[in-house]
Amino acid sequence: MKVILTQKITKLGNIGDTVVVAMGFARNYLLPNGKAMRWSKENMAVFEAQKAELVAKHEGEKTSATANLPKVTAAKLHMIRSAGDTGHLYGSVSSRDIAKLLGELTGIAVLSEQVRLGGPIKEIGAWDVKIALHPDVIADVKVFVAQTQDEIDALVAGKSIKKNEKKLGTEPTAEEAAPPESKSDLSPEALAKGEKIEAAAEASAETEEAAAESEE
Repeated sequence: MKVILTQKITKLGNIGDTVVVAMGFARNYLLPNGKAMRWSKENMAVFEAQKAELVAKHEGEKTSATANLPKVTAAKLHMIRSAGDTGHLYGSVSSRDIAKLLGELTGIAVLSEQVRLGGPIKEIGAWDVKIALHPDVIADVKVFVAQTQDEIDALVAGKSIKKNEKKLGTEPTAEEAAPPESKSDLSPEALAKGEKIEAAAEASAETEEAAAESEE
């Protein structure tokens, strides 16, 4: 469908651009939300009459979004969720969840469509997310997801919270990390050397045992 954009749409066009979009996208999103109008000569004339007003509205929204930027980037987006031993969540954190939390923390109305998440968060960790406060104003935020506030505090401090570690945020030592050696892991030379040492030790033990018996 051919439409005239009445708002700037990221990766699509600016105010006044004529673009061709999928029928469903136009009918379900652009037209009902006032972001575009069907293309026709009549609507082009209507748009030209409203263009100055639309541009002024766009700039006003941009100014407002810029003013809200520091508050959004400073928000503590902490999500406490249940998870398994491997860190996989029982459920997920969606763009709607993030938008709702942002609204509660900042008082700024944020729609889920403004949260550029890519896909639901399904694991514990610190996640980089972009919030499109306006097509020209993008906020970079971090979303911290863990099972407890202590784990979130560790993530904020840059520590790991993997379940297989001894303590929160610590890495296993080299000795703990190294697997025990088996004979199959040794080279032929090392095996031969080891066998000679074992044989010598056995011979020494037998000699000592024989000496002890002769003394008796």
